[in-house]
Amino acid sequence: METDRLRGMGVAMTTPFNNDETIDYDTLDFHIDYLIDSGADYIVALGTTAETPTLSRDEKKELEKRILDRVAGRIPVVVGIGGNNTRAIIEEIASTERIGEFAAILSVVPYYNKPTQEGMYRHFAAIAKACPIPVILYNIPGRSGVNMEVDTIIRLAREFPGKVIGVKEASGNMDQAALIITRRPNGFLVLSGDDSLAHTMIGKGGDGVISVLGNAYPRQFTEMIHQSLDPERHGEATVLHQRFSAFYSLLFKDGNPSGIKCLLHHMFPRYNEVLRLPLVPVTDSTRARMKQELL
Repeated sequence: METDRLRGMGVAMTTPFNNDETIDYDTLDFHIDYLIDSGADYIVALGTTAETPTLSRDEKKELEKRILDRVAGRIPVVVGIGGNNTRAIIEEIASTERIGEFAAILSVVPYYNKPTQEGMYRHFAAIAKACPIPVILYNIPGRSGVNMEVDTIIRLAREFPGKVIGVKEASGNMDQAALIITRRPNGFLVLSGDDSLAHTMIGKGGDGVISVLGNAYPRQFTEMIHQSLDPERHGEATVLHQRFSAFYSLLFKDGNPSGIKCLLHHMFPRYNEVLRLPLVPVTDSTRARMKQELL
């Protein structure tokens, strides 16, 4: 596939809930239209920010259908399909009815059971062979408990060209990100998994971001990412990057997506600040601070 479709600003979309914790599909439709109308480059559905660990398989299937129907081909949609049971992931891919309508899957490094680098390689190799659409790796040691090293990422990229098409790199290690960028094959995407590091990573040759903040400020954050990707406008991007600096820490102070749901509620009262346990809303002090920082 043309990986350029997934350069720029992708939004790791939240799942809105009603007060009884059922999915608020009306607000979901509103949110999708808001992101597309504001210029987001693509949507990432059913990632961690969507609270997928608390969603049933039936809810995930309904969300996949509703998101695809509402987007209606206006921008690409990536779907999160990952976990720490390789067989179960392959079964989930096979049972995803409209898998061919997604641009790619985003699949996280297995968490909790902490595989070796060889285990990670075999895990993603099995997924790449079974998946009919491209795969984006998701490296996030803070959640998985183990880092996928550069050699493993590049091995997968080179052995599965056109299938393993990129990595969402959220290790926080800019030296690692720079090495991936330097060693990657042509067309392999390196996407920041941290809003605060996206501008810097793009400056080193990265291709964009899968963003949490983009849920609330898609127009401004897309503009910043596009400016960052243009060497002649990198200075303008720095100014926007600095404007967002307070949010980079505030959004994650009390956990994700607690912070972004608080911000969305401030901006759009229809968006309830409701999460499913074990996640809870932000503290009163964080909420007050978030309100002060509204752009």
